Amino acid sequence: MIVLLFTGGTISMRHDAAAGGAIPSLSGKDILALAPGIDQIAKLEIDDWGAHPGPHMTVERMWTLRNRIVHHLGRPEVDGVVVTHGTDALEETAYLIARSVQDEKPVVVTGAMRTSSDLGWDGPGNLAAAVRVAASPMARGAGVLVVMSDRVFAAVDVTKAHTHALDAFESPGLGPLGVVDDGRVIFRRALPAPPAILAPTAPAEPVDIVYAFAGADSRLLDASRETGRAVVIAAMGRGNVPPAMVGGIERWIRDDKPVVITSRALRGRVGCTYGYPGGGRRLAELGAIFAGPLRPQQARIDVILALGAGLGVAEVRELLESL
Repeated sequence: MIVLLFTGGTISMRHDAAAGGAIPSLSGKDILALAPGIDQIAKLEIDDWGAHPGPHMTVERMWTLRNRIVHHLGRPEVDGVVVTHGTDALEETAYLIARSVQDEKPVVVTGAMRTSSDLGWDGPGNLAAAVRVAASPMARGAGVLVVMSDRVFAAVDVTKAHTHALDAFESPGLGPLGVVDDGRVIFRRALPAPPAILAPTAPAEPVDIVYAFAGADSRLLDASRETGRAVVIAAMGRGNVPPAMVGGIERWIRDDKPVVITSRALRGRVGCTYGYPGGGRRLAELGAIFAGPLRPQQARIDVILALGAGLGVAEVRELLESL
């Protein structure tokens, strides 16, 4: 049996004249009624967990959802879980689940780029493909997966790369794990090695992401430091920042709070290539932590889980710099 855990998102939306746009309107039962044939793929159970647009997901809600998934995975009659989710935050929730849940049973996250009021609503097709993957023996032990537009991605490396296209999701530099082709689930590349699971009692917040840009200074870093547990910097290129941000970074480090360097670029690792003021080499010498290939939103999830598990700055460094 596959549990369909509905959380909202575009897949559940219709255009509402009063609101002037799309809003969550459909329950899980409503969506299945508009997607005939999915119940022929596997025995299904509906869990109408929520009706949240993607931007309404918070870390607290993600963690509550994660715990609900763990509950279903622990039931012996359940073979896998499919989660519908708003695409704006889908990758963050999927990554949090992947980093904090370890189970042989598959968890497959999906959604839609079009509402049920639009021509070409992709919700039923994406949901059917996700159920096929969750029911496939090939998905056992594959960790958390994301299925969109008949493509299967690993939750640890997928991102939303387009604002509106049906094939909006990509794994930059890697490509999908596989495809759903004429009802068959086909894996085409090796699964990434699973990282060590981080399963705290609850994540630690707040952890902000501060974006580097030409001419950026330390104002946002200093504002975040007042209450922040750690900060993730979406740096330029290889992991560099404008010189005016360096003072803010130094103040975070003096407070013994993790400063994590990532890149705003979609592909590649951060590193200590450049030695000018604000360059990666200088930031590393100050004590900043380099998060390898992680995108900013991924590194943030790792940090809130690590701090929630009681890891200190040195342990966060060891975790992220080993990736």
